[in-house]
Amino acid sequence: MPNILILGGTTEASALAEALALRGDDATLSYAGRVAQPKAQPVRTRVGGFGGAAGLVDHLRATRVTHLVDATHPFAARMSGNALDAAAMAGVPLVALTRPAWIAIPGDDWRPVDDVQAAVAALAGPRRAVMLALGRMHVPAFAAQPQHRYLLRFVDAPAATPELPDHRLVVDRGPFDVAGDVALMRDHAIEIVVCKNAGGTGAQAKLVAARELGIPVVMIDRPILPARREVHTVHDVLRWIDHAADLGV
Repeated sequence: MPNILILGGTTEASALAEALALRGDDATLSYAGRVAQPKAQPVRTRVGGFGGAAGLVDHLRATRVTHLVDATHPFAARMSGNALDAAAMAGVPLVALTRPAWIAIPGDDWRPVDDVQAAVAALAGPRRAVMLALGRMHVPAFAAQPQHRYLLRFVDAPAATPELPDHRLVVDRGPFDVAGDVALMRDHAIEIVVCKNAGGTGAQAKLVAARELGIPVVMIDRPILPARREVHTVHDVLRWIDHAADLGV
């Protein structure tokens, strides 16, 4: 019987967990622990890090994991690197369940940047109303541009007040729809959006809303990850689990 460990935190990870539960497969979904109340899952869950690649190797061996699925966020570069290293050291087959990056279409006004620090630099200039749609862990970096009025949207209320002199905080859990994001941007008179190129459909509404309103988007490019086996659908992961030996793993 397969014993599958899913490194999760994404909608794709939840969809995979549901599919595995329906099949009766033995699976565990691991969360990094950045959300206070993760979505309930139909499989076992664990919360917290492993202690780097070495800690993940110990976990894989101790729990006799047979298949490792990296379904983490596209920007979780360190975790993905650790997963790749740990799988090789423990001799456990690994596949990454990834979502294609967003691509600009006519009507979009994207300002691509390499990383968060470049996004901060892109906000130099006069005061504007800025929507930071990139999660709470990167918000402190934008204190370097204190002249702006910021709109923040978090899944959970923060333990401490964000270190931005002028900000408004919305606590809400997605997925969000276009009409709601259009209304949000209008209500706060947003002039520019900053986000990561996460891909997928769950967080795409803000891009459609920005396009409809003619708002520019500072788009942070994805980090470059090591070469690995990747698939883009839950069905492909299930096929891989069922036929891993046939795929050269």
